[in-house]
Amino acid sequence: MSTATTALLDAPAPAPVAAPAPARKALSYSSDDIKRMLPHRWPMLMIDRAYDVVPGVSGRGVKSVSVNEPFFAGHYPDHSIMPGVMIVESMAQLVAVVYVAEILEGAAGSGPDDASRSVGYLGSISNMKFSRLVVPGDQLTLEARLGQRLGGLRQVKVRATVGSELAAAGTLVVTTGRKG
Repeated sequence: MSTATTALLDAPAPAPVAAPAPARKALSYSSDDIKRMLPHRWPMLMIDRAYDVVPGVSGRGVKSVSVNEPFFAGHYPDHSIMPGVMIVESMAQLVAVVYVAEILEGAAGSGPDDASRSVGYLGSISNMKFSRLVVPGDQLTLEARLGQRLGGLRQVKVRATVGSELAAAGTLVVTTGRKG
């Protein structure tokens, strides 16, 4: 045997590589699931579906914009535009779904009704930019990524797109729960 081969055979075995942390499974929620998770009801339930939800981390959702939305009667009747505050509310409700999903996944015996009482409040809106008008017939794709906790608050990066076009993006701060 050569010296190089002997050195390889005598070398200590490499340390085992740590297995990567198991990925959290992404979940999907229908409109009926969302009604069980959130206390919101028509006309203020502003999210139709949630998907790719990683509880407590991130999620995506859909808001289908219909001409029948009550705000279109007055904003602007001859040129229907979804109010920016309603776009922000849609994104905030997706955040609530991501947060409630974390509660449901982590607390055995806690049903959706119990979890919906834990939905917090919108605390602030920062650096929100609106890039495109949202009109009847559009489908908003919502995205939320929860950030750092600030005591009882949580910072969240949010964005809404219509197709490949950015409609709105910014940062929300939400309370992490409310007393019931």
